[in-house]
Amino acid sequence: MNLPKTSRIYQGMILAGAVALAGCEFDNEVPEYQAPPATEEPDYSSPLPEQEPLSTFDEDGQLQADIAWTTYGVPYITADNLESMAFGVGYAFAQDNICILADQIVKFNSQRSMFFGPDNPIGSGNSQNVIDDFGFLALGIRDNAEQGFANLSDESKALLQGYAAGYNRYLNDTGVANIDPQCAGQPFVREITPIDMLTYAQGVALLPGASNFTGAVFVAAPPGQDYTPQPVMPAQETASLDFSKVSVHMPEPNPTEMGSNGWAIGRDLSATGQGMLLANPHFPHTGNQRFWQFGIEIPGELKVAGGSLSGMPGVVNIGFNENVAWTHTFSTANRFVVHQLELDPEDETGTTYLVDGEPVEMTTKTHQIQVNVGGGQSITLQKTSYHSDFGTIIKVPNSPLTWGVDDFGKDVAYAIYDANLPNYEILDHWLAMNRSRNIEEYRQSFIDYTGTVFNNAMSVDDDGDAFFTDGSSVPNISEEALAAWQQNTLLQGISQSAGFPVMPGNSALFKADGKMPFSRAPSLLRTDFVQNSNDSFWLTNPEQPIDDVAPLWGPVGNEQSWRSRLGQKMLAEGGSADGKFTREDIAEKLLSNRSYLAEAVLDDLLSLCSRQGEQPVATVAGNQSIKPACDTLAQWDGTMNKDSVGAMLFREFATEFNRDPKWQVDFDPTDPLNTPRDLVNNVSVLTDLGNAMVRIQSLGLDIDAPLGEVQFVERALPDGQPSGQRLTWGGANNIEGGFNVFRANTGSDGTIYPRLIYPQVDGSNLTEAGLGYHISYGSSWMFTMEFTEQGPSAQGLLSYSQSRNVLSDHYIDQTLLYSQQPQLRSIWFNNSDIEANTVRQLSLSQDNE
Repeated sequence: MNLPKTSRIYQGMILAGAVALAGCEFDNEVPEYQAPPATEEPDYSSPLPEQEPLSTFDEDGQLQADIAWTTYGVPYITADNLESMAFGVGYAFAQDNICILADQIVKFNSQRSMFFGPDNPIGSGNSQNVIDDFGFLALGIRDNAEQGFANLSDESKALLQGYAAGYNRYLNDTGVANIDPQCAGQPFVREITPIDMLTYAQGVALLPGASNFTGAVFVAAPPGQDYTPQPVMPAQETASLDFSKVSVHMPEPNPTEMGSNGWAIGRDLSATGQGMLLANPHFPHTGNQRFWQFGIEIPGELKVAGGSLSGMPGVVNIGFNENVAWTHTFSTANRFVVHQLELDPEDETGTTYLVDGEPVEMTTKTHQIQVNVGGGQSITLQKTSYHSDFGTIIKVPNSPLTWGVDDFGKDVAYAIYDANLPNYEILDHWLAMNRSRNIEEYRQSFIDYTGTVFNNAMSVDDDGDAFFTDGSSVPNISEEALAAWQQNTLLQGISQSAGFPVMPGNSALFKADGKMPFSRAPSLLRTDFVQNSNDSFWLTNPEQPIDDVAPLWGPVGNEQSWRSRLGQKMLAEGGSADGKFTREDIAEKLLSNRSYLAEAVLDDLLSLCSRQGEQPVATVAGNQSIKPACDTLAQWDGTMNKDSVGAMLFREFATEFNRDPKWQVDFDPTDPLNTPRDLVNNVSVLTDLGNAMVRIQSLGLDIDAPLGEVQFVERALPDGQPSGQRLTWGGANNIEGGFNVFRANTGSDGTIYPRLIYPQVDGSNLTEAGLGYHISYGSSWMFTMEFTEQGPSAQGLLSYSQSRNVLSDHYIDQTLLYSQQPQLRSIWFNNSDIEANTVRQLSLSQDNE
């Protein structure tokens, strides 16, 4: 399909098709599934020989990579060694997304204030750049990179060195004035080093943990002391710096709500008898968590296709090789713990704590940053951070996490321990996955390394063995300590309130010993399926629940999300080939835009409507007849496709209903896939529908507007203002139990750049200014694949397209493709297919100085 170039798109209105998937009627009851007996270990009659070491560096110190760009701007990089391969990957990535990585290097090097001033957003007065700069210095991200680089494996060094060289080559070839206009000509866009790349990797590892505590680190000062940084030169002008607006709240371990769906289908459910995979990460569509698609090959040694997060230096995060495919979802595991320290009453400064009754003095570090105060002037600020054997000291005002006397009269302080601080195994782990030739080798990578940071992992091989594990870095705390913590009523209450584990820090018993090993992690091998949709490991396969792991990995016996239940239901429904799945079946499941909640309650809701008739119900706007809403829902096909009339109304009903669910049958942990269920039979449910109707009408929208009229993608202009060019969008939301999830991301996207955020009305994802649902989060790098006798066969899509450069032909081409109709496109793997679809080639070489 030929699509218009971006330059044409932004000269006129975008034309969007209205092709939609047919509506279906669904039965909510999950079909009974008879699984084969569980298999504890793979059975390989012919073990594979040990792998030869990868070619790492060129003996002559040369970097040489060939890049072939195929349709939709997807590059395939071929080289003779890892360093040269990463050289090509770094070059190709920089061409598409240099501004993202340039900003992130500045961010994790604690230089945001130096280039952009104290605030993010600029001029907001929130001092966020100062907070983050000091926070990352206190956490020691750059220090860890500098100290740890020499001890990295040769493979990791080769990837980091090659990638940095490729990035720099693109920057030098293109010139900083000619790159992406978002950052063209800016002084912060500079050549980078392998240490910069390792610093960035360490920063990414902290995204679900300590990086969310920079504010709590910033305000942590001993009782009675001022936490604000001071100028190194007292005479320096600081009038423009005002820290009175600094606001620190209880940190969120997953502030951008990273999520995903993943299925690994084994031979018992595969129509081919070989493995197949569904990968569906849900991530922000802007910022530092964008995926990027590419392929890599070292002939005879390594060949992989897939996608990775921005700045992953050369290896594939979610993808496949000739024998194994893998995907990831954000897990429920705790990557960090906070320890309550018992302060020594003999030390009035509050900087000594007791461990097993013995006093231990906190240590301090002094940090300096440069702050741009405007007018070409900058000042140097200095600040002290405090540290314990249990981690860096934190404080959250107006919460139990204080420093000093708490609400119970105890002298306490709190420290954060993040198991990813540091994590030097990231590249080695993903490289081992990229090289794996069967599930046994893939599984072994989790025994050898703990480098997937915050992810569940699902994988399948060409023999049809499917494997799951939670590969997160979890603090290795003993069973004895965990049992004692679970008996501590006070800290259990604080943990529940905070949303993360708060443990004692008054005994060495509670000190973490690195990361939990694979032997303590949840894992499962099956020949039917393993799956995850961001609930815990517990029901990876409901025929073989996992329930014998430490509580830091997540809950057992918990109510499942609608999305998890829809995923389990679709798997239990089976496929079109005598109940077995084809690749086309799982692609249809991914893109069907079903709503689990609708399948559970719509018939009962319409029955209530029928009995109510014209009789008014109480709403926030007074008594109202809800017959117009009932008539609209009667037209609905039950999906969240673009032409679905009633989809918006049901989403707003779901928003109301989920605040106070009204079920006849409560959740039962012995029947987790079918409970809660059955709508209560009274008018209170219709009040929810009435409130949904009133909200939509108050915004001037028609309750019977097709979803495509109100759900849209709109890119921002460089200054963050609306472009005015909207693409209609099909897709569901978590709130109504969707699988193919889309919504707005109104929080930070991790970068400094202005972005388009339409303020949402209270209690809804609707925006008055945008008159609908603005999509900037959700299904991103999604693909389905199967192993065949001819090799891997796959289709996929990067929903926001390859490049964030508005001048690129690949800025919005895949986005247009999805907007016209939810669909996937071919992913090339065989060299003949790559060659047949190559649109541009480049050979890069240089001396490796």
